[in-house]
Amino acid sequence: MPFSGDGRPDPDALLRAAAQEGLGKLKIFLGAAPGVGKTYEMLSEGAARKRDGVDVVVGVVETHGRAETEALTRGHEIVARRAVAYEGRTLHEMDIDAIIARAPRLVLVDELAHTNAAGSRHPKRYQDVEELLAAGIDVYSTVNIQHVESLNDVVASFTRVRVRETVPDSVLEAAEIEVVDIPPDELIERLKAGKVYLPHEATRALGHFFSKSNLSALRELALRRAAQAVDARMLDDVRALGLGGTWAGSDRIVVAINELPGADVLVRAAKRVADSLRGPWTALFVETPRAATFTDEQHARVAAAMTLAAQLGAVVATVPATNVVEGIQSFLADARATQLVLGKSRRSRWFELRHGSIVDRLIRDTPDVTVHVLPLPSDKSAGQRAARRPAKWGSPLGYAVTTAMVAAITGIASALFHVLDLGNVSMLYLLPVMAAASLYGLRTGLFAGLVSSLAYNFVFLPPVGTFSINNPENVVSVIVLLAIAIATSQLTSRVRAQADLAAASARTNATLAGFLRQIAAVNDLDAAARMICDDVRRLLGVQVVLLAPMHGVDLEILAASDTAYQLHTMDNAAASWAFDTGNPAGKGSGTLTASEWLFQPLKAGERILGVLGVANESAANPVRADQLPLLSSLIDQSALVLERLRLQVEMRDVDVVRTRDRLRAALLSSVSHDLRTPLTAVIAAADQLDHGATPELIGTIKGESARLNRFVSNLLDMARVEAGAIKLHVEATDLSDAVTGAAHDARRALEGHPVRLDVPPDLPLVRVDPQLLHHCLLNLLDNAGRYGDPGTEIVIEGRHRSGEVRLAILDHGPGLPLGREAEVFETFTRLEGSDRAIGGTGLGLAIVKAFAEAMGLSVEATNRRDGEGASFALLFPPELIVRDMTAESQS
Repeated sequence: MPFSGDGRPDPDALLRAAAQEGLGKLKIFLGAAPGVGKTYEMLSEGAARKRDGVDVVVGVVETHGRAETEALTRGHEIVARRAVAYEGRTLHEMDIDAIIARAPRLVLVDELAHTNAAGSRHPKRYQDVEELLAAGIDVYSTVNIQHVESLNDVVASFTRVRVRETVPDSVLEAAEIEVVDIPPDELIERLKAGKVYLPHEATRALGHFFSKSNLSALRELALRRAAQAVDARMLDDVRALGLGGTWAGSDRIVVAINELPGADVLVRAAKRVADSLRGPWTALFVETPRAATFTDEQHARVAAAMTLAAQLGAVVATVPATNVVEGIQSFLADARATQLVLGKSRRSRWFELRHGSIVDRLIRDTPDVTVHVLPLPSDKSAGQRAARRPAKWGSPLGYAVTTAMVAAITGIASALFHVLDLGNVSMLYLLPVMAAASLYGLRTGLFAGLVSSLAYNFVFLPPVGTFSINNPENVVSVIVLLAIAIATSQLTSRVRAQADLAAASARTNATLAGFLRQIAAVNDLDAAARMICDDVRRLLGVQVVLLAPMHGVDLEILAASDTAYQLHTMDNAAASWAFDTGNPAGKGSGTLTASEWLFQPLKAGERILGVLGVANESAANPVRADQLPLLSSLIDQSALVLERLRLQVEMRDVDVVRTRDRLRAALLSSVSHDLRTPLTAVIAAADQLDHGATPELIGTIKGESARLNRFVSNLLDMARVEAGAIKLHVEATDLSDAVTGAAHDARRALEGHPVRLDVPPDLPLVRVDPQLLHHCLLNLLDNAGRYGDPGTEIVIEGRHRSGEVRLAILDHGPGLPLGREAEVFETFTRLEGSDRAIGGTGLGLAIVKAFAEAMGLSVEATNRRDGEGASFALLFPPELIVRDMTAESQS
């Protein structure tokens, strides 16, 4: 991909750009308040696009009775809105399907934050717009600044009006924004002239929302939000192209935090700079190899400064680098920062001559960034401890190995001296020098260079056997050996530091990947909570406790890494504060620091799911500064897992609600159809009683009443199944008697079908609920009567085989579709195998299965093997079969 500049295209920016391919483009006309002319501007630009030959239609436009706005709609094709019935009224909403079917190039959609009527496909209009964009249709829309989600609280704080209809910030971030702006005085004049609201509404608005101070503040918010959106889109574009430079559409501030006293002063100063420039800011800590030598006090300072920055609204970042300057410069370039805040401690001139000045290098090498320098006190205690700490002069093993290598090279060179000249001999001594510097560091390398120089001088340079040098040119060889030792040691140290940083980054990535892989497969909340606590303790070496609101508003402990933990009153207060505010609380934070625990909120989007507490009695801070990024990542991953589990529970609840809705709809359908049929017959027969009763009429009344009673019983039984209210009254039951009684009660449903009972009298008794078994048999017989061909035989067959009793009802009918036999037991399912119109709601067999499983039975549906028809069986397992009648009667 061609680009100019010194960077490479950002893969994430390229992916975001690729994701927009094939989608429509959204343009939002953003206003500070109603009446600034957003809809007018949208219609005017739509008309201009139409004159340019673009296919433009109006999806929905609210003119609010403004004549000039209505005049602009006359030149556009308007897609008719969809009527929605709501609480006895008819509302009209945008017809998404009609617009997609019309497939224009551009559609005008007013009032993006509008809430759709109940029953619409999407609850919010911006979701309708997202569907249009996904269909490849460009959209122009309008929104006021008070409807932006992130600014809702800010607007309410000074207008005293909280807007309920909001648009997520992500919608604005993906759109092109045009600010429609007029001065507050002009808007007030429009309001007084009745061009915004009706006169009586305008008077009330002038006294509340439309004051000059409110309008000025709203105007500033709109302009600032538009500038932020433009800046974000510009950064995405330059990153996708790999362009260099700051591209300062707006100021971006970075504060570099260090381990010295006064780091909190830097954070507060950066906050003031960010507020004055109204720009985003980031707190940055550069993790160099020197960070491994920090004292506990220095780690605590860094952690406290990072926590303070997060509480003040900064984005917190930790980057690994070989040195501080490279880390800061790399981050500044990636963030396109324009302002840098850093501190300069008091250093001696001798120190700066030896090590240089970080501040001077940054000012010199980052000319596009404004640098704010604050004086900081030096860390005297750390300096004293560092002075008392013994220098790292290398290991005795390194010196011993180096001496052995030099001796070996000396022996080899002595053996080959008669074939090598003096210059080649000196080259051999480079080997131990480079090896020692690479393996054991700078000081061992210098030792190798010094020993090699002495050995070379003593053995090979005349006068041999002395340390004097007759030829001044040979001094160069000694100096070269020492210079190579120094250069090799420095290069090796840098490479080793980079390798350590890469290894640390790889370990962190592997840790996060392993953590996510383990908890991603967990589907139980308690197990996930225990795993989170155990893994965080293992990775960070701290005590961990996880709290969440389970059965009310109070936090409850889900899991802990150690059963010996204790949460006192102050700890519970810190946990509740972190959950309520979404900010850290407790030890190491800026709130309720008397607590021994540091509580971090578990956030998923705008929802706070719980808090994770960490404690470390052996340290001043629960978590070291270098562990904060890992802890933050673990918390984010944990929050995502808890959110997934929460959504799974909600989906199960939604499925239950959907099932109940289906049941309710089916019941209503049944009441309107299946109940009407027997009622009609009963009413007609009753009318005939006035002219003299006949046996046929009386039989009809009795039969249809029984049918109606059985249907109502099915409805009630289904309600019992759904509510889980089945109560068993188990007793030993004779299947022969049960079958005979069910066949007698179902004789009306079996009319026209001869019934053959093939139930041996010696079948053992079974322990079941006789009433539920009777209901099961009635529904199975009713099903056989419905689907059996007229005049065909229905068989009730009982068998005792392999310790199991099988009671089957067989009919001669269309049978069941192959491969779908088990579906007949699903609620409201009817697998009709012929063209005959057969009534019923599909509840009977579902009730059979529910009652059978409640009693410990299983059900089976198959096609008959001895001819056409279906076979439905109840299977009694061995544990329900009564084997000893005497013992049973005694029990």
